[in-house]
Amino acid sequence: MKPMVLIRNCLSKLWHLRAIQFFVPQKLYCMLEYRHYIGKKLNLKNPITFNEKIQWLKIYDHNPIYTRLVDKYAVRLFVKEKIGGKYLIPLLGVYENIDEIPFDKLPEQYVLKCTHDSGTVIVKNHACIMTVNEIKKKLEKALKRNYYYVHREWPYKNVKPRIICEQYLEAPANGELIDYKFMCFNGRPKCLFLCLDRHNGKGLKVDIYDMEWTPMPFERRHYPRSGRFTPKPKCFDEMVEVAKKLSEGLPFVRVDLYENNGKVYFGELTLYPGSGLGEFTPESYDRLLGDWIELPNYH
Repeated sequence: MKPMVLIRNCLSKLWHLRAIQFFVPQKLYCMLEYRHYIGKKLNLKNPITFNEKIQWLKIYDHNPIYTRLVDKYAVRLFVKEKIGGKYLIPLLGVYENIDEIPFDKLPEQYVLKCTHDSGTVIVKNHACIMTVNEIKKKLEKALKRNYYYVHREWPYKNVKPRIICEQYLEAPANGELIDYKFMCFNGRPKCLFLCLDRHNGKGLKVDIYDMEWTPMPFERRHYPRSGRFTPKPKCFDEMVEVAKKLSEGLPFVRVDLYENNGKVYFGELTLYPGSGLGEFTPESYDRLLGDWIELPNYH
């Protein structure tokens, strides 16, 4: 057996050990992770599918601006410069450690986010039963983590760990606050994912629509469709223009937006949805979205 094959086989058996995150080179790590989750060999020489091209971008496309785009505090200035501050959710504070957060002075409802990782978001609304101590513990743990090592998404490696507090956007009466995720390719939104049932206890559902607001018949790993039709928001055209401007010049980025009381708000920019590890059903859509990504001419 060739030495490299032997090393890969050994590392695959050790995949469940967290320590592997810290000593395996990025390219090899991405290849092993792809094999682990997708069950196939990663094709980096001639990537074709969406997931393969996301892996390629993680490994080879190191545009310095990406670190700013994934930083949930720094990206606010980027958005302000691109489309104006009116699209930003009002900021209540930014903190470098949990002791700086004035919990006794915050409103009853608010949202806390770590700026340097993905997924550490605390929505403190009337339905949230977390205590202040529980919130502190979760944030403190997150502040110690370098998210780069989780999936080797390199822009996160040098983001300064901070916490931001944003105003809570109230869901409309008899409805919910929908997260509209525009999949953008070189400044062109091609489809969007609607995140539904996130906070009502039913379990997150994701519906996918094309730019004519026609449902698309596919889904991604762990995110079933809702089985219902969601009306197009009145401010859809404005959302499309915002997504175009924020994704201009980028091979791929997902632009997350909200609509609240007729106003459009920026959520975040996501360079590597699912870290390029989300299976498509049917699988043919992995190829379709992959065709939409034009990779830069370097590596």
